[in-house]
Amino acid sequence: MNKIDLTFTVNGGVRTVATKPHRTLLNVLREDLDLISVKEGCSQGDCGACVVIMDGFAVNSCLVLAPQAQGSEIITLEGLAQNGELHPLQKMFIEKWAFQCGYCTPGILMSCYALLLHNPVPTPDEVKDAISGNLCRCTGYQAIIDAVMAAVAS
Repeated sequence: MNKIDLTFTVNGGVRTVATKPHRTLLNVLREDLDLISVKEGCSQGDCGACVVIMDGFAVNSCLVLAPQAQGSEIITLEGLAQNGELHPLQKMFIEKWAFQCGYCTPGILMSCYALLLHNPVPTPDEVKDAISGNLCRCTGYQAIIDAVMAAVAS
């Protein structure tokens, strides 16, 4: 199968990648662009470990074919920190211990970031709804909700 050139913005920089059209955005981000925060968990959109922001919305990158990202703006966890300064969500996840093993944490952070893009002052129930597509086997979800609410208050 022939490769195609895809151009999109990733974490603020324009990137062009030659890839086969059947590959997922997840695979391109991890394997071609070395953005290892994007995790592969279930490969069917159930766990949320692969969540990235695409054109302002949280998407499961395992369900997006790479060509669908042509011309899009993608943000991964690597793009949240600015000028060496962690994003307030990242700071509060650390302060509130809203993670344990960390495998699901990037996807959860991106789901929460997408929520805040559209709703800068969410309620705890809106945070619960925003992370409903993210599975975590190690920690309780309350610490995650507390971290988001603390980030909003800061």
